[in-house]
Amino acid sequence: MDVLIMILCLAVVLSVLVFIHEGGHYLTSRLFGVRVTEFMIGLPGPRVGFTWHGTKFGVTAVPLGGYARVCGMEPGEESPYLEQTMAFAYEKGTVYLEDVAAHLGISDDDAYHALDELSEWGTLVPPRRKDKHNIYRTPAIKGVRAEGEPSPVADSRAFYESERRQQYRSLPFWKRSVILLAGPVVNLLFAVVAFVLIFSVIGMDVQNTQTGEVFHMTIGPVEAVVAGFSYIGAVVASVAQLFNPATAAQVVDSSVSVVGMAVISKSYLDMGLIYLLYFTAMISVSLGVMNLLPIPPLDGGRFVVEIFQRIRRKEVSLKALNYLSMAGMALFICFFFIMVNQDVQRFVFGNW
Repeated sequence: MDVLIMILCLAVVLSVLVFIHEGGHYLTSRLFGVRVTEFMIGLPGPRVGFTWHGTKFGVTAVPLGGYARVCGMEPGEESPYLEQTMAFAYEKGTVYLEDVAAHLGISDDDAYHALDELSEWGTLVPPRRKDKHNIYRTPAIKGVRAEGEPSPVADSRAFYESERRQQYRSLPFWKRSVILLAGPVVNLLFAVVAFVLIFSVIGMDVQNTQTGEVFHMTIGPVEAVVAGFSYIGAVVASVAQLFNPATAAQVVDSSVSVVGMAVISKSYLDMGLIYLLYFTAMISVSLGVMNLLPIPPLDGGRFVVEIFQRIRRKEVSLKALNYLSMAGMALFICFFFIMVNQDVQRFVFGNW
């Protein structure tokens, strides 16, 4: 039963923090007029929910973590056939990849690139698993048209420009940077607000180590904010030591994986909801700081790519970005298995 409570407790904490993180991306995207097709709690897969202002909100079959699908974040050069593909697809309502290629006189690969990009834009609905062929459909609009229903475009250029203005890639550098950094920043701000709530509004029971006396203590809001940012600074300094060969092993040794976090979350829950909130704030700081690391596919890594593209005035190729993301994922997977092993030794076998 304790193991189940640990897993459930950590799942709730992480889902809340990922919701906050993705909420930062969602709100800034909508603020800048960028389309967000999905906002889900859980890993991609079967889901239930509702649609509001063009965004599907809901919960997936595996309610751990979450994601916001911001349109137009696909890497690489933009397809030169988007306008023609868009006009043809809306004229027909439902199109096959091969029909698009034949109509435009382009290769199947070029047609696939254009259709796939329009799917990422939210302009077309991509093929479903049950579809036997590459079928793309016009999206449904309540009270206007059903999914896959023809909707001829009078001015293809105006329609293309209207759709493109709702894409992440159409924004200037500073707006794209705000969207990328909003997730980690909101995690850090949540932690500071939580620290103020805990230390200034609610207060915590503190024990005098010399006399054993327990007393309730609160501090001023300014002191709580300072304490919050001091903790963030300490986490930043600790994470920075990962890039120093002399201290990296020590940092990894003192860190915990999801196994350790599950065990610790149960301990804080046993002490009370205020302590669980304190634990959640600490994890929020770690999540925010780690996502700022300049390693793709993290937000910080994507921000570095944006800076590189800004300086070079050239898009980073999809191939190069995939290689960088694979290298980053390999690094994190390596750290993950190392820390899981040490947590199992520490918390399960007591050998650490």
